[in-house]
Amino acid sequence: MDIPKDIFTEPEDVDPDTLANLGPLRRLAGVWEGTRGVDVNPKADGPETRKYYERIEMHPIDPQANGPQLFYGLRYHVHINTPEEDIAFHDQVGYWLYEAATGLIIQTLAIPRGQIAIAAGNAKPDAKQLIVKATRGQSEYGICSTTFLEQAFRTDSYELTVDFHDDGTWSYVSDTMLMVKDQGLFRHRDHNRLSKIAEPDLNPWAKIVKGAA
Repeated sequence: MDIPKDIFTEPEDVDPDTLANLGPLRRLAGVWEGTRGVDVNPKADGPETRKYYERIEMHPIDPQANGPQLFYGLRYHVHINTPEEDIAFHDQVGYWLYEAATGLIIQTLAIPRGQIAIAAGNAKPDAKQLIVKATRGQSEYGICSTTFLEQAFRTDSYELTVDFHDDGTWSYVSDTMLMVKDQGLFRHRDHNRLSKIAEPDLNPWAKIVKGAA
């Protein structure tokens, strides 16, 4: 990436309507549910396969600037349960971000087991597939974990592939490569297909503009 000489001046005439400027992320905006999830994870006696259902909320945030760099994005919350239990099987929060000037897409993620990551890729505005990746040890798009996770279930890489379908649904495959203590390398995979159940909110700035119109 070429860094401009002026790293302080923010863009002028920024459009406050995030939903209109999300590029390939526009199809993710809204509230989604999926009931066909499958998770393959490591256990002491070998891989375990669990079925799950999930709810994902993705709502637009106001435009965000790093000096001349401008992002439009979505704040998201993933909540996953299994048919056997009422307690949360997986909980995750973060942001999807899009830089129209370069086609950069970013997913940030945080899970309440002491792990965060920033994954990145590139996509055109009309892309039907998104792929983001993060690698342990990278300072730009990397993975950070607790001491226990580093020693027992070290995450070496993360890759998420999202496919948009003509019927308005979307599906994903998440591959996380784990180095499991005393077992070796393990591919932790999740996949599901989601349908929209509600439209997204407007971002705060867009609500102000709409209310003043």
